[in-house]
Amino acid sequence: MAENTTTTRRPGDPIPLHDLLDLEFLDAVEGSPFAEVRMPVQPNAFGFTANLHGGAVATVVDCACALAVARAVAFDPTAESLVTVDMHVRYLGRPRTDAVVARAEIVKLGSTIIVVECKVVDEGGHVVASADFSMMRVALREPLSDAVVGRPGDVDL
Repeated sequence: MAENTTTTRRPGDPIPLHDLLDLEFLDAVEGSPFAEVRMPVQPNAFGFTANLHGGAVATVVDCACALAVARAVAFDPTAESLVTVDMHVRYLGRPRTDAVVARAEIVKLGSTIIVVECKVVDEGGHVVASADFSMMRVALREPLSDAVVGRPGDVDL
């Protein structure tokens, strides 16, 4: 069995997967139902065929959708959290430029379930993927590991 190599994270620390993929969270207005996240097309995001990995695309979709929800919903991080419920990604093509942008827009802002649509396009506007996404507001949960340092109410997106 492999040894646990989890390192201690503190609230506000970078998320290693986001750093690995070099994600850039683009500016948006608080309260806006939109969000954009840019990801370079680089070897850290490639699969074994040296093409953009579907998991990297799904990660940028998840981040853009979660960011749109976090910016649009007034929620109490000391009492609740936002979690991904469902994500369906359709992979439609490969990028033709050096980066892709995931553009998320809230479709339905329910009291519990929030539905979001997202398109991933390259910098030339070529559609790489399209996704349907839903997120749920749930009561705050304890971390899975004691190695994660934080307190109820710390926001980690």
